Amino acid sequence: MNVISVPASLDYRTVDELYGAVVEASEAGSKSLVDLRHLRFVDPNGMVALLSVGSLLRDRHGEPGPMSLPESGDVLGYLARMGFFEQAQRFFEFGEIPARRGGRASDVLLEISPIAENRHVHDVVDRVQERAESILSRTLEYPPTAVVKFSVILSEVCQNILEHAEAPGWVAAQVYTWEKRLQRQVLVIAVADMGRGFKGSLADEHATRFSDRWGDATALEAAFMHGLTRFPDSGRGHGIQQIRRQVRRWDGLLSIRSGTARIRDVPSWESDPPMETDLPRFPGAQINIILPARAQAPETAANG
Repeated sequence: MNVISVPASLDYRTVDELYGAVVEASEAGSKSLVDLRHLRFVDPNGMVALLSVGSLLRDRHGEPGPMSLPESGDVLGYLARMGFFEQAQRFFEFGEIPARRGGRASDVLLEISPIAENRHVHDVVDRVQERAESILSRTLEYPPTAVVKFSVILSEVCQNILEHAEAPGWVAAQVYTWEKRLQRQVLVIAVADMGRGFKGSLADEHATRFSDRWGDATALEAAFMHGLTRFPDSGRGHGIQQIRRQVRRWDGLLSIRSGTARIRDVPSWESDPPMETDLPRFPGAQINIILPARAQAPETAANG
């Protein structure tokens, strides 16, 4: 049996290590154990990545595969609180679901939520309204109007799963404090699906115009930079452009990984490249949004 060792810190910067290990395991052909024993930190991107891996392995082998649970009690409790195990039991074997302890934490905007039908999108948006107002206004210090704009973003990223992936997916969001990188709090939103990816979704409408240049990176550029969609009429499918504009206004980061490529809108506080290629191939798409708290003006910070 292959062992897929999950990185000790699993977030949007390290999910490619996980995907690379899955690719290696698939080449070996035998069943795989997903090993979470040494996991010490995981964010929404890491959690939806684990579910994507589980979905892929289950489909490949025809049944759920084994998963070893984290040795860290804090990580185990956090995953339970985020509803990870309720979703993971469809794809993994790990024994009894760890119990959720305590109430809902104030920094959790949205526990892991499946998106497979339109009613799931509406349910997600309805559920986050109250907490979104608190987190966006009080924690990130965004204006009151941000709640409505955020709800539009959340609806669009979820709708992307239904309209483009044509496969189930997941969404989750939580606030973290980035002391070393930004010295302020950030809201991390992650969405993943196991669908056709951007290359597959856009191929029927646009592949021929790009000829032999058509690939994962080209498809991401077409959607991200030029607003091309899978729909022949110009009035549909522009959710990514809408998300991109709003995330930029909040000085946030937006990245999309699909197939073997990742494209980003890079804010002033980030140094990652706008495009990465030749990544470990993984089906579907993963969207990562990071919204930082508003930076204080120098005089305000000095007076505080």
